[in-house]
Amino acid sequence: MNNLQTQYQKEIVPALKEKFDLKNLMTVPRLKKVVINVGVGKNSKDKEHVDNVEKVLAAISGQKPVRTKAKQSISGFKLREGTVVGVMVTLRKKRMYDFVEKLVHVTFPRVRDFRGINKTSVDQSGNLTVGIKEHTAFAEVGTEDTDNIFGLEITLVTNCKNREEGFELFKQLGFPFKK
Repeated sequence: MNNLQTQYQKEIVPALKEKFDLKNLMTVPRLKKVVINVGVGKNSKDKEHVDNVEKVLAAISGQKPVRTKAKQSISGFKLREGTVVGVMVTLRKKRMYDFVEKLVHVTFPRVRDFRGINKTSVDQSGNLTVGIKEHTAFAEVGTEDTDNIFGLEITLVTNCKNREEGFELFKQLGFPFKK
């Protein structure tokens, strides 16, 4: 499999420079970071569940996740300040490109009933946010030892100026969009 980072530098950058008529190399659309986020919801008090989510996220990303805590108490949700509400990982540079390559070529084809990503998933700033309902779509996670199936949110942050640049960048990177 061709390394996505070298493909980006050798093929995608010249194509994007030509398409958007960019003179400066630093203005070419590129990925800044990938953020993987899992909310633990009602299971926030269950330490075993949070540890399991953390372990699975570490296996998926290849990096130790960070627990996110509630910034303030909300009585309607029975939530106390400082309670763990989620687990997240931020990937940059080589790990980011490796994860994106794995996401496009391995994970998306494994997702059940996957028809492509909506074009509206790319926001006004050119960032892409994708939700995956079952973490078992990732090859690193064995399906036999999972008690709770949880979803996760993947946000790919770019330096794009608008939706069109972001959409073109993700198309060039090989993301499967709906027709």
